[in-house]
Amino acid sequence: MPAEFCFDSLNGSCEKSSWALGIRVPMYTFMVCTILTTVAGNLVVIISIAHFKQLHNHTNYLILSMASVDLLLGVMVMPFSMVRSVEHCWYFGNFFCQLHSSMDVMLSTASIFHLSFISVDRYYAVCDPLRYKRKINSLVIVSMICLSWVGSAIFGFGVIFLKLNLMGSEQFFDDHINCVGGCFLFFNKTTGVLSPLISFYIPGFIMLSIYGKIYSIARRQARAITDAAYQFQCQVGIGEKHQISRIRERKAAKTLGIVMGVFLVCWSPFFFCTATDPFMNYAIPPILIDALVWFGYLNSTFNPMVYAFFYKWFRRALKMIVSGNVFHPMSSRTKLYSD
Repeated sequence: MPAEFCFDSLNGSCEKSSWALGIRVPMYTFMVCTILTTVAGNLVVIISIAHFKQLHNHTNYLILSMASVDLLLGVMVMPFSMVRSVEHCWYFGNFFCQLHSSMDVMLSTASIFHLSFISVDRYYAVCDPLRYKRKINSLVIVSMICLSWVGSAIFGFGVIFLKLNLMGSEQFFDDHINCVGGCFLFFNKTTGVLSPLISFYIPGFIMLSIYGKIYSIARRQARAITDAAYQFQCQVGIGEKHQISRIRERKAAKTLGIVMGVFLVCWSPFFFCTATDPFMNYAIPPILIDALVWFGYLNSTFNPMVYAFFYKWFRRALKMIVSGNVFHPMSSRTKLYSD
């Protein structure tokens, strides 16, 4: 049965969802699995980095903070979005609707900001390794984390509670969008442009530029290693050295492709629609916008896999957590990788 947003134009109230039971059950199943995966994956990242002392470094602190953002998104935002998406009505009141929308914007933006700062950290680690520890010190990491949280909070709560997203479009929102029992994240033309710029396009451009530079330098470094190996070991193992170089290049390309692919694929459809919908007189169906929001949420689901599951230390930490070995004395000093 096709979906119909439950709006009664006569009394401005929301009615019962028209989703058939055969559709609602798979929707709930998919969304619950997504939420549980998001919470469990990011919780494992947090426990691993917080527990094992060997993982206490600047880069991992950024990953820990990003996992905390994604964990809060999975706990405080996604469950209520699930009910709204399936039932097509909001049962939690107007104030909590504003709070939920603010948290949604804040945490989604903070997650993307963390991805950008991680790319900056990795840029210096790869491109300027001799001065990396001096440039990316504890103060810089704390500043990055604070800017990600505070900047996103100011943006998210400011736009919603100050109703900047409604300025100039209040009448249209009241007549055509708003209803009793509804909770809609609405953007006027100004915030419809600024929000994607701040939350997606600018961080995305930064990440593309930085990872492009990292990839280029990584290729040159791999070639330099190959040339050095050829000069000093031209008679022994030359094929093996070239093979190692090719593996390194493929691995770098694969990792960067995963990072940028997940980011762009998950968020670009939603932010494109957010930026264009106000200029199309809000012709994009609300159900499509809602589906694209969930597609964006998947970025927080995949973050632990992209930024943690590809590390051997994480797999070893996961085994210790699942087996309960983290409760053993001195387990925090376990060597997860060779220094």
